[in-house]
Amino acid sequence: MATQTAAARREDARAAYDAFIKECPTSRLLARISDKWVGLVLSALGEAGDGSLRYSELGRRIPGVSQKMLTQTLRSLERDGLVTRSVTASVPVRVDYRLTALGGSLGCLLSSVKHWAENHFDEVSAHRQAYDAAAADA
Repeated sequence: MATQTAAARREDARAAYDAFIKECPTSRLLARISDKWVGLVLSALGEAGDGSLRYSELGRRIPGVSQKMLTQTLRSLERDGLVTRSVTASVPVRVDYRLTALGGSLGCLLSSVKHWAENHFDEVSAHRQAYDAAAADA
């Protein structure tokens, strides 16, 4: 086995988490967190008054998400340590979701992206229309 210089070891370590490399774990993490449901779930939890929402409240706050997709998204976020799930024994069973500190740090960023989209949609839409009109004339 060949030995490496300190500079080569640092370069290997840097490349190990280079999101531009398809096989990099950070690339897969970026793919996960760029999912629209992930962004909306984290934003909804971040904007919740006490920071906690029940499953049904999340479903109502995010129109269009199916139960299956919401469940899958919440499980993946829990697995990644971004949300915690707490079950309270009652009839019916109460399940609450809350952002972890890690999830809160990401939720702030994704919430900002959501707000940007809400505030700039008209401008983007106008650019799309102008582009499409120019493309149709060409």
